[in-house]
Amino acid sequence: MDENQLDSRPQPHVSDRFRAAAVAWAAGGAEADAAGETAAELARTHGPRTVVLVEGVSDRAALEALAVRRGRDLDAEGVCVLPMGGATSIGRFLALLGPQGLGLRLSGLCDAAEAGYFRRALERAGLGSPATYEELERLGFYVCDADLEDELIRAIGFGGVEQVASEQGDLRSLRTFRNQPAQRPRTTRQQLRRFIGTTSGRKESYARAMVDALDLDHVPRPLGGLLAHV
Repeated sequence: MDENQLDSRPQPHVSDRFRAAAVAWAAGGAEADAAGETAAELARTHGPRTVVLVEGVSDRAALEALAVRRGRDLDAEGVCVLPMGGATSIGRFLALLGPQGLGLRLSGLCDAAEAGYFRRALERAGLGSPATYEELERLGFYVCDADLEDELIRAIGFGGVEQVASEQGDLRSLRTFRNQPAQRPRTTRQQLRRFIGTTSGRKESYARAMVDALDLDHVPRPLGGLLAHV
């Protein structure tokens, strides 16, 4: 392999550096200009060619876990999964990273309730005017029903979630939670979604663990479609 080939390969930790720079750039403030310069330099040299915009860290954990199970190395492929800290930030990231900014290839994942933010932001960014989920998917943006946790819970079933909870040391806590008076009127799926979101860091760890528990023939369509797209 010659020197030029080596230079064209993504370097270790470039995705982490790009993520941090892009988030600081989108946030604005005193450091935004410097962060933007860093993001642009990384994209120009050894940085990502594709950025996957997701709402939070649990979405990133799930997509990266599925990539590993599919035998893919997203960093080596120049794919950076970037949690935005919420769907309402999508317009800012599209403007900075899309055709009006760094010109990177973009895709993404959102909850059903946030699809409107994505549609409007894509239109403002000049990437299309998607009116349906199918049109969003053609642009590389996928919608979870109702969210990624719900998709994964349905995919692995109640028994699968109990097994994940057991592996995480949470099985007793889960059963106690489900027996609380406030939880009894809810469906099992609603209880599980609520439980996963009750403790800091649990959504991320469970997202990864639930993907690891998946039958790869029954991957939730938005997650599998997004990985195939990138």
